[in-house]
Amino acid sequence: MVKQSIFGRIATLAKANINSMLDKAEDPQKMLDQMVRDYTNSISEAEAAVAQTIGNLRMIQDDYNEDLDASKSWGQKALAASSKADQFRTAGDTASADKFDNLAKVAIERQMDAEKSAKAAEPTIASQTEIVDKLKDGLDKMNDKRRQLVSKRDELTARAKSAQAQSAVHDAVKSIDIMDPSSEVNRFEEKVRREEARVRGQNELAASSLDAQFESLEDLGEQTEVEARLAALKAGGTQSLTAGTAAGTGETELDYSEGATRSN
Repeated sequence: MVKQSIFGRIATLAKANINSMLDKAEDPQKMLDQMVRDYTNSISEAEAAVAQTIGNLRMIQDDYNEDLDASKSWGQKALAASSKADQFRTAGDTASADKFDNLAKVAIERQMDAEKSAKAAEPTIASQTEIVDKLKDGLDKMNDKRRQLVSKRDELTARAKSAQAQSAVHDAVKSIDIMDPSSEVNRFEEKVRREEARVRGQNELAASSLDAQFESLEDLGEQTEVEARLAALKAGGTQSLTAGTAAGTGETELDYSEGATRSN
C-alpha cells in the first residue's frame, strides 16, 4: 500500500500517451515543459517518501543492533556474575555465591528480553528492507523515465522548430516565385509589360503620323513641278519635250529646252 500510494500518480504519468496529449495541446512546447515539471515534482515527492521509509528502517535497525549489543552485554555480565559466584562458593562463602548467582540470573533475564526484542524486529526489518529496495528501484525507473521524457521533449521541440523553419522558408520562396501568377514579382512584371506595350503603341502612332507628313511633302513637290512646267510652257512658246535620263539616278527626266523645231 505504501509503495502504491507513492507511485500512484507517477504510474499515470508514465503510461500517458505523449503524442496524443500533444495533439490536443495548443502549444506543444509548453505542454511538454509542464509534463517535465509535473514529473520532476512527483519524483521529488517520491524521493521524500522513500527517504522517510529508509529513515524508519534505519531506526528499526538501530534498535535491533542495540538489542543485540544489550543481549551480548547482559550475557557477559551473567557470565561474570556466575564466575564470581563460583569463586565465593569454592571459598565457602555461600551467601555471596548465592548473591552473584542471583545477579547472573537477572543478567540472563535481561539478555533474554533483548534477544526477544531483536527477534521480534527481524520480520519488520526484512519487510521494510524489501520495500526500500523496491522503492529505490522504482525511483531509478522514474528517473530513467524522466530522462526519456526530457529527451522526447527536446526531440519534439526540435522537430517542431524545424517544421516551422521549413514552412517559413517555403512561404518565403513561394512569395518570390516568378512563375507563380500570384507572386509580387509576377505582378510587377505584368505591369512593366503593359507599360512597354503602351510605349510601343505610342511609337507606332508617332511613326504613322511622320509617314503621313512625308507623303504630304512628296505630293507638294509633285504639284510644284507641275506648276513649274506649266509656267515654262507659257513663257517659252512651242518647246520640245525630250526625255532624258538623269545621270546616276536611273530616272527619266523631261527636257524643256528650245529645240531645232523652233520656227525661224
